[in-house]
Amino acid sequence: MSRSTLDGFRIAGVATCMPATIADNLDPASGFDPDEVRKVVQMAGVRERRVVAPGTTAADLSFEAAEQLLERLGWARDSITGLIFVTQSPDHFLPSSACLLHQWLGLSDQCAAFDMGLGCSGYPYGLYIAATMLKGGGHQRILMLHGETPSRFVDPTDHATTLLFSDSGSATAIEAGTGTGHFVLQTDGSGHAGLIIRGGAFRDRTPADPRDLSLRMDGAGIFNFTIKRVPPLIHDTLALAGCAVGDIDSYLFHQSNRFIMKHLMKKCGLPEDRVPIVLEDTGNCGGPSVAVALTRRIAAERTARQKLMLLGYGVGLSWGAAVVDLEPGVPLMHLDHSGAVAKR
Repeated sequence: MSRSTLDGFRIAGVATCMPATIADNLDPASGFDPDEVRKVVQMAGVRERRVVAPGTTAADLSFEAAEQLLERLGWARDSITGLIFVTQSPDHFLPSSACLLHQWLGLSDQCAAFDMGLGCSGYPYGLYIAATMLKGGGHQRILMLHGETPSRFVDPTDHATTLLFSDSGSATAIEAGTGTGHFVLQTDGSGHAGLIIRGGAFRDRTPADPRDLSLRMDGAGIFNFTIKRVPPLIHDTLALAGCAVGDIDSYLFHQSNRFIMKHLMKKCGLPEDRVPIVLEDTGNCGGPSVAVALTRRIAAERTARQKLMLLGYGVGLSWGAAVVDLEPGVPLMHLDHSGAVAKR
């Protein structure tokens, strides 16, 4: 198990951006059997999803979140020396989407920029890498962007995935400071087939079955993985941070599925009022949903320091958590995508 305690950083701000287009799962025009739809909505808890327009990518959503956040913070572009883009929805196989974002954001050539190919667990993993870069020296300010557009890679005839997934981008500004983070990160690659797009990449560029160009999900397998792995993850992260359950002000889960989250809350003895659930009108937007829960449910006008646990789990199979402090006054912003794009 990877367990780390890192000091010397603070979260300076978080912004999230979602498409303005809303897909109503209960719309009769969806083409699915209404009874089946109602069952999925009741269990998963997703009534509405946010869906990108053709040609809009996860990088576009994350770019707008970053632009608005940088304007709010007043950070000079040349003060940013690290750009991490966590995604499994890249613009291209190559180059890294982080290089495109680097250009669009007008960052200095003294800035390191790279992609991380993680999905549901990506937020705590990305935060860990940013904190490690700051701890290692040579960096003062880092942008960690996390975006996904799963609506682009689901099979529209598969109600189990189409009615669940949504799109979003996020930007988290991290800088040198006096804060401390506690991280537990884990992987089980033997379960990689539980969530997979088999075709389209270099293992099989042109699959015989076109369905292999869309996401395949073993729902029962993912459920079993989650209820087996996440409770020990919460316990181990609390122990590493020296905290009891009640010491955490908010548990910000990857917004996977309402039934799963309720099960985890009960199993781990987490107070319901400390576990925000936002997926009713945002859907499951993958790893960035941790940031969406943060910007949608943590009060912007808070006056006290809050201790947060950030939890990601899923595709890989991969799971991780971080306990961090959020200072009063740190900006939290949630945006609808304006449709504007950077100068290409």
